[in-house]
Amino acid sequence: MRTELLDFHLPAELIATRPLPERDGGRVCVVGSEGVEHRRVREFADWIRPNDLVVLNQTMVRRARLICSRPSSAKGGGGARVELLFLHPTENEQWVAIGKANRPLRKGDRLMAGGLSICVQSRGEEGTILVSVQGDLEELLSRIGTMPIPPYMSRPGDEEDAERYQTVFASTLGSAAAPTAGLHLTEELIAAFEKKGANIGRLNLHVGLGTFRPVKTEDLNEHAMHSEMIEIDEVLVDQVARTRQLGGRVVAIGTTCVRALESARDPAQATQIVACQKWTNLLIQPGYSFGVVDALWTNFHQPKSTLLALVAAFSGLERMRRAYKEAIDQGYRFLSYGDAMWIPSRLSDDRKER
Repeated sequence: MRTELLDFHLPAELIATRPLPERDGGRVCVVGSEGVEHRRVREFADWIRPNDLVVLNQTMVRRARLICSRPSSAKGGGGARVELLFLHPTENEQWVAIGKANRPLRKGDRLMAGGLSICVQSRGEEGTILVSVQGDLEELLSRIGTMPIPPYMSRPGDEEDAERYQTVFASTLGSAAAPTAGLHLTEELIAAFEKKGANIGRLNLHVGLGTFRPVKTEDLNEHAMHSEMIEIDEVLVDQVARTRQLGGRVVAIGTTCVRALESARDPAQATQIVACQKWTNLLIQPGYSFGVVDALWTNFHQPKSTLLALVAAFSGLERMRRAYKEAIDQGYRFLSYGDAMWIPSRLSDDRKER
């Protein structure tokens, strides 16, 4: 697919840099086969049916951004301020991170933060570094780290973000960015889903480096898709199977749930899933044949992003482009703290669009 087909002009004033006062106070662009309509987030339960399975990504965002300093004895950088964004730990108890400093971080560089010593072990792919930490990093991050809100917000994370850049159902620590479609949901909305006769499923996809990486290749197939850890248990496997038996829909809350569910497809039965704990680098773009996910709740995404490609695959490229144009014309709020889109069923994609 040509990446240029995912490009559009996003006015800067439509990028939401702060959340609305209420989680469910935003607007929703409902995308159907006959066009779009504009509704409110708090109406979401009206569109959920008995026997639907609403799948949530319960990953929890860690306070992953940490301000460090180079010891005064460090060559050429005494006392300099260094910002680290911790992505995930490795099997050998080191950490993958992104560093921001006045000079490049190199192997052997030592940093200090909150009494802990951090040493750069090597440089990785796509600007990452591998570091070792002497002490309890998770405790340090929970104490003095800040929420890793996206760079386009042009501000540091604060205590409002500590609450609002986290879903109300987050329970498994592991992400460096929020599964933002879930930020709209309240405990009351989730209870309303269940009152309608729907079931609630839970999985983990720990959001990582890919959130910060735009597509730079002309052909989307040439983009090096990031890997993220997914965790799906037997409870969810049984819920999906039961949903199929009862004729309900599998409703994914966000693109992270779509990637996780489609990555866990049962090779023998495309509409079912298997339990797994693994890394996935699945790239979903127009032409992809969905097996598991039947309906999608999502945010509005950046131009030329893999998230936008996934939405285009689900809704159909031209329908997605028309919906985005309509949202821009209507002054919708975009990106992490922005408004939502509801696609109640998969829509066939015209191959000429590609």
